[in-house]
Amino acid sequence: MLDVRRLRILQHLATYGTVAATAEALHLTAPAVSQQLAVLEREAGVPVLEKQGRTLRLTAAGELLVAHAEVVLGDLAAAESDLAALRGGTRGIVRVAAFASAARTLLPGVWQRLAAAPVGRALALHLVEQEPDDALEALRKRETDLAVVHGYTVLPRSFPPGCEQSKLLDDPVLLALHPDHAARLGLGPDDAADLARFAESPWLTPAPDTSCYEMIQRACGAAGFVPAIRARSSDFSVLTALVASDAGVALVPRLALPETSAPLSLHPLTRPVTRTVFAVSRTGTARRPDLRHVVDLLREEAARH
Repeated sequence: MLDVRRLRILQHLATYGTVAATAEALHLTAPAVSQQLAVLEREAGVPVLEKQGRTLRLTAAGELLVAHAEVVLGDLAAAESDLAALRGGTRGIVRVAAFASAARTLLPGVWQRLAAAPVGRALALHLVEQEPDDALEALRKRETDLAVVHGYTVLPRSFPPGCEQSKLLDDPVLLALHPDHAARLGLGPDDAADLARFAESPWLTPAPDTSCYEMIQRACGAAGFVPAIRARSSDFSVLTALVASDAGVALVPRLALPETSAPLSLHPLTRPVTRTVFAVSRTGTARRPDLRHVVDLLREEAARH
């Protein structure tokens, strides 16, 4: 019979890639990990790992076992969550990784609500700001309990196996212009903007290593041009400040708009682009009372926006 503890080690190896990293994540020694994997191979009756140079990779049988391990470990996590629900547990720490605008707009309200809870229901958040890809990787490696991520209609988000997601809100992407620029084009407040009209405009974008940058490339590409980028910053308050100085135009999700009095003319797109925000947890853990409570609070905060 296959041992669940050894399946967990194999699943961690598939996640972390090396015996040394797996041992560190599980607080074991590398020889202990190697020994348990060797026992697992004997239990399976077929090789589950093979050497590739100096590294190990999963065989077809190993990949099959990892897929089953995700299900088994998810079921165990669900059982633990259900038991915690029966105990009524709402204390402890929930680790959250969230992208910047969600961390700025959604998490402060959640934090405030948790701080106002009775002492007997004390629940603390640990927050780290991370781009969606990094947040999902941290979730996969069990470095966080909840990842708040996004995906665009022009750049759908793929989720790793062993995860389940809950939609929080749809966030429209707006074109930000200086009011004088909008007036020259005859765009009134809230008029829809055709991106093709801005093919010759200077563009202000996030850094190339962000999904928001790729969203802008795809949206402009669909309109038939490659944006001429004048400035890059992953801080949308910087981009909108530059727009307010008439340095160029920018695409900005509504949730990312700073609370500022700077003059901006904001317009939906004739070909709408939407950013969908999700709360993602590992399979089986969403029923944990503490995690479920945080997700419920995130939904309530999202509804306010």
